[in-house]
Amino acid sequence: MKFIFQFNKLRLLYNFFLFLALINIFFSTGKSHAKTFSIIDIEISTPFEINFKKNEIIDQGFKEAFYELILSIVQSKDQIKLENTSINQIKGMIETFSITEEKFVDNIYYLTLNVSFNKKNIFDLLESKNIFPSLPIKKNFLFIPVFVDQNKNQVSLFSENKFFINWNLNKKKYSLLNYILPTQDLDDFSLIKRNINNLETYDFKEIINKYNINDHIIMIVFKNNNKIRVFNKIYFNKKNNLKNLNYNEVNFNNDKEIYKLINNLKLVYEDFWKSQNQINTSVKLSLNISIDNTDNLKINKFEEILSQMDLINNFYIYKFDNKNNFYKIIFNGTPDKFLDVMSHKNYEFEIKNKIWIVSEKS
Repeated sequence: MKFIFQFNKLRLLYNFFLFLALINIFFSTGKSHAKTFSIIDIEISTPFEINFKKNEIIDQGFKEAFYELILSIVQSKDQIKLENTSINQIKGMIETFSITEEKFVDNIYYLTLNVSFNKKNIFDLLESKNIFPSLPIKKNFLFIPVFVDQNKNQVSLFSENKFFINWNLNKKKYSLLNYILPTQDLDDFSLIKRNINNLETYDFKEIINKYNINDHIIMIVFKNNNKIRVFNKIYFNKKNNLKNLNYNEVNFNNDKEIYKLINNLKLVYEDFWKSQNQINTSVKLSLNISIDNTDNLKINKFEEILSQMDLINNFYIYKFDNKNNFYKIIFNGTPDKFLDVMSHKNYEFEIKNKIWIVSEKS
């Protein structure tokens, strides 16, 4: 009799834990883990004519949203591979969209759209075209543009420098870099002027140390008649990256040519930044991870972090017991990269029998 009582007690206890585990699964992983790229405020306008078709205008908005996304996550050398992406392909990758505003003004129809694209579908498209995307991470760089007229042996830094004056004009929505220009400090100008003959080796520390921004770009433009050489020092993650660029027949009296050169240089910097945040979607590391399932808040926090990580291709619970949930995580990167990313999220792991056991840093 006592044995039957203990057995029933254990069975009730097991059923209780089973119920908790099921609740945990249904209320945490039951939600959609389809991550999205969100593109907002796409503005379209067209004359309101007899053959006006609203669906075609919306399709145009979808195209513009798609190409804005591509401009932010794909390096310029690969963007041409996506120029002929069909509207049906684009619509197939859309998770949700909303019309935030539409109006008629003077027989012109105006439409504003927000569009969310399924990340996995976008990554699958890029992988099919042998394109490695980049994480769309915004970044501030201290930007110091120096202009040297070698014919006159003269340096320009601030108001006399067309790069300084025009650099932050016409910012693009898809740009990831935000350029912080230095203040017009005459002491800075004197320092650079004194170093005019060794600017490529000068470290600019006296100027850089005035700003609370470690990462910086020093752009030195050498003009020799109509030939331009641009020497770049891109300092990021405690490493200097040097890059020389050459341009012929640049007319500095033509503002359009100056804007064109600025846009070209910005493209170089954007591509550099994308290269630092590239995702190798062809690498799919499979991890088995265990986490204590007795704390729903802890579970929800862990899943929310996974769902927000661009390097996570997919994750799901493949089994559970009365103590733990066991997750299968597909990660686009190496084990060391995964540990590094999760360390920044305040997680540590202990590996036992090929299972990574989650613990939070104290």
